[in-house]
Amino acid sequence: MTKRNVSADDLIAAILKAIDEVKGVDVQILDLREIENTVCDYFVISSGTSNTHVNAISGIVQKQVSKLTKEKPWHVEGENNGEWVLLDYVNVVVHVFQKHVREFYDIESLWGDAKITTIATAN
Repeated sequence: MTKRNVSADDLIAAILKAIDEVKGVDVQILDLREIENTVCDYFVISSGTSNTHVNAISGIVQKQVSKLTKEKPWHVEGENNGEWVLLDYVNVVVHVFQKHVREFYDIESLWGDAKITTIATAN
């Protein structure tokens, strides 16, 4: 895969637009740039209400990001079970959880030093 010159802001905007289209809930952006030894610059975290909803969010994110920025995830995990899907766009990693799995792993607390932005959703 060749890396294109898509800014993190443009990538995040495309991700948020896609999540909003299928009514992802509890959407947050974690800015990890000020933290040493992180795997990426941003996490975008969203919850879905069921396996089907988690997979729909993951699918629309991949489709919209590809359409709007021509980017494809470098790596995807978790699509088979629909409880936690991870889409790795290198500088931006998208996590889509079912609520109970998100509460269990509590990524927001693990990355407590990150600047967290909560995104208002239409729900």
